[in-house]
Amino acid sequence: MTAETTEATGASEATGGTEATERADEAPLFGSESQFGSFFDDPRWALAIIRATVLEAAHPQIGAALADNSTFVTHPWRRLRNTFLSMRRMFAADPALREREAARLNRLHARMSGSDSRGRAYDAMDRATRAWVVATLFESAVTMCRLSGQPLDQDTMERMYAEYRAYLAALDGDAAELPEDLNDFWPYFDRIVDNELENTEAARVILYRLFDHLPAPALLDGAPTLWAAGRAVVGPLLGAITVASLPESYRRRAGLPEMPGAATLMQGAYLAAGLTRFLPGGWINAESIIEALSLSPDSDDPRARTVAALRARMKRASALLRLITPLGGDAGFEPAPPRGTDGNRRPAEEFFRRVLDQTGDGHLDWPDLAAMARELSTRLDLDEPEETRLYDAFAAWWRELQAALDTDGDGRVSAEEYATAVPSLAGPALIRVAEVLFDATDKDHNGSIDADEYRTLFRTAFHRDLTTTTDGAYGRSAFVGDFLSFMAGRRTGTPYDPLLADA
Repeated sequence: MTAETTEATGASEATGGTEATERADEAPLFGSESQFGSFFDDPRWALAIIRATVLEAAHPQIGAALADNSTFVTHPWRRLRNTFLSMRRMFAADPALREREAARLNRLHARMSGSDSRGRAYDAMDRATRAWVVATLFESAVTMCRLSGQPLDQDTMERMYAEYRAYLAALDGDAAELPEDLNDFWPYFDRIVDNELENTEAARVILYRLFDHLPAPALLDGAPTLWAAGRAVVGPLLGAITVASLPESYRRRAGLPEMPGAATLMQGAYLAAGLTRFLPGGWINAESIIEALSLSPDSDDPRARTVAALRARMKRASALLRLITPLGGDAGFEPAPPRGTDGNRRPAEEFFRRVLDQTGDGHLDWPDLAAMARELSTRLDLDEPEETRLYDAFAAWWRELQAALDTDGDGRVSAEEYATAVPSLAGPALIRVAEVLFDATDKDHNGSIDADEYRTLFRTAFHRDLTTTTDGAYGRSAFVGDFLSFMAGRRTGTPYDPLLADA
């Protein structure tokens, strides 16, 4: 991949013309002064990004890749956070940061290929498919402005379109798969909607299953009744709003049911979100909101005190709601998972569901372990050699698990196969996984993690802290032991819970 190295180069690749480059000189294609930057903290994005995701998932190639590899069902908040941070890096003013993130995304996508349930091949590196992802983001941004009563003028749309083509150019080396001229984009978009989009399983999951079963973020994890009650109301509304906002031709062809009054509800939701433009600048910060949702009370992040206080209030409200409501388990309230009797030991079935089955399909196979490697690589911002070592270690671990646990030979491990065997997962390959993580953290390669390296790993990446040794260093054997205790001993309350177990 050849990413742009200067603003002028990025503008030229994205637009293919001098006129667009001159516009980019007046308004930067990247950074806080870009059109994308002005929308970054806009609450309307919460609605638009769901819409864009459905349009992406309706593409057969993207839908198949999501169904096979994505963790958006079991870990939607984690996926939201990672997508948010990736978009911020890709639209950053620093070209080196954009190039590094583009290289990371390309390595991630290069590992995703296969075939769907009808035998059709998919490849996450397909250029036309990647262009469609960018197209849905741009078109949904334009749509959210129109639906909220603030339609963009032609110059603003052209400037924003140049930004999104520059984004695609950073990934693919050029933006040739998207029309150069904005006027040609709309027929291109309509053609894909009319001829290529389908009612895929991934799109149905997002519209109907995800909203109905959305797990609570860390902030509300201790208030299941309150979360379930709110989800029971908001979930169907979000689904109805999203369906109503989709292109009519796709809704009709996919047979998506439209709730009576959904169009009015959709218009009202976008208008209400658009009213936030009257708030003082800086009142809404998307990054702070997303980070706060993912924080746990025992985090050493300074904001954790506020989170802990909020959680305490949420628990009291949840307890009160449980007393006054007659609703039972059939109304969507999920009982707390059973806990082990041995201290903080997690039962095997819970460990399988919350840690091993990352994709939420009820089985353990390579995409689940690849998701773990992907999350660790993303949080630790690993370079390509370290990332490759981590993926190779997880691949070796999968081969060990498959050989030991796949008793019926179907190429995957079921929850029953895992629970029956109750194996010790701490084989040589898993030890190599822990060693790769240790080496990635031990930046000065002195055989121990000092205080600064320690904070970088567990505070910045995991939002947690561990008990250090008395001399302030954390040795290789202690690090490996703690990681194996989590992955093989199924212990709760470790710093890896928010990384691999939390939603």
